[in-house]
Amino acid sequence: MRILVDADACPGKKLIEKAARENDIELIFYCDISHIIESSYASVNYVDQCFQSVDIVLTNKCKKNDLIVTQDYGVAAMVLGKGAYAINPRGYIYDDQNIDRLLFERHISAKIRRSGGKTKTIRKRAVDDDNRLYNNILKLIYKIKCQ
Repeated sequence: MRILVDADACPGKKLIEKAARENDIELIFYCDISHIIESSYASVNYVDQCFQSVDIVLTNKCKKNDLIVTQDYGVAAMVLGKGAYAINPRGYIYDDQNIDRLLFERHISAKIRRSGGKTKTIRKRAVDDDNRLYNNILKLIYKIKCQ
């Protein structure tokens, strides 16, 4: 089991690192070369700066029972298909029961935006998001370890 993070735009990296360190789990941050990420615990892997490069590498590197942190529903769907677990940076767990709905909502929102409409804006990150992220990462770690 490892924790792999789509770290290009991932708030909560410190909380993810804390959970990984406390449970002695390998942690790998993936980002493109336009970002600078430092960690005293995690490995940081840089990829070329091109469209979806981090998503592609992250999906290819993921293995069964890895825990993936991403805000991209497409990446989440692909890693779930490989037997991995996925969570977003706000702490919401992606699973087989919700991923189809999330992908469909993303599709509908894109259609609305393409036709000139507006969709809801993303709210600012709150303390509740941090608590949910940390607690749900721990929940998934324990679930994976108990298999």
